[in-house]
Amino acid sequence: MTDKMSTHQAKEDARNEDILIYLNGRVVPKSEATVSVYDSGFMLGDGVWEGLRLYNGTWAFMDEHLDRLFEAAKAIDLDIGLDRVGVKTALLETQNANGMTTDAHARVMVTRGVKTRPFQHPQLSQQGPTFVIIMEHSQPKLPRPIRLATVPHVRGLPMSQDPKLNSHSKLNCIIACIAAEKAGADEALMLDVNGFVNTTNACNFFIVRKGEVWTSTGDYCMNGITRQKVIDLCRAHCIPVHERNFSLVDTYGADEAFLTGTFGAQTPVGDIDGRVIGTGQMGPMTERIRQLYKSLIQEECA
Repeated sequence: MTDKMSTHQAKEDARNEDILIYLNGRVVPKSEATVSVYDSGFMLGDGVWEGLRLYNGTWAFMDEHLDRLFEAAKAIDLDIGLDRVGVKTALLETQNANGMTTDAHARVMVTRGVKTRPFQHPQLSQQGPTFVIIMEHSQPKLPRPIRLATVPHVRGLPMSQDPKLNSHSKLNCIIACIAAEKAGADEALMLDVNGFVNTTNACNFFIVRKGEVWTSTGDYCMNGITRQKVIDLCRAHCIPVHERNFSLVDTYGADEAFLTGTFGAQTPVGDIDGRVIGTGQMGPMTERIRQLYKSLIQEECA
């Protein structure tokens, strides 16, 4: 198929050619935003990251995103080098330097820093963390619902690499996405270790059946902030919502399916493994949740 796309597809914006990037306390042109080949993130994927979205001059759900960033850093025993106020200050400095007011996306990345030798042991990272913020003008652009293909790659067990962790090590998800593209889809639908439907390679996954919203138990999926906001919105507006185990059979027979994530909010799914889901277009429940989420954003980012 020739019209491949992804959940992070955005409108082209020429301003992104001249963006300024935060790198270790300095805001520098894109062409100067480089890190060492000895950096732990480049060499081993040793680091954590966070994505935030700017609406009407406000970074949506910033406190929840910072909670997740600092929790992830603690989990891998990484000193970010900044406190919460410092991270917020860096975000605002980068935003102001780029003159961004709305429809922007920030990726905050922290690695264990430059190594003295090219080997695994964390004690070889002795120069302090590498802290980067990439901030781009972006508006999601999806000409049609997403196509998914189920792949054999699963989200890992918590004792190997906890899937809740936003780590730089995303190779399993990248391989899953490649497999889905080879199958003619846009992205991968991944199962958990027990064979239940879990998440995609990039976003959290929901289905709608007979007026009820279902998502995974959360045991093996990303600790999604937008996912939790959707669950909370459903509960607040008397929409039945379940965090539960469900199978591909349940999924193929769903009335609707959609994805959640910071970038795209709620993205409709048109077909899975060649089966059309519902009408193949955005369904009424997905549309209702999208509107509820937009209202929540307006309250959060007035």
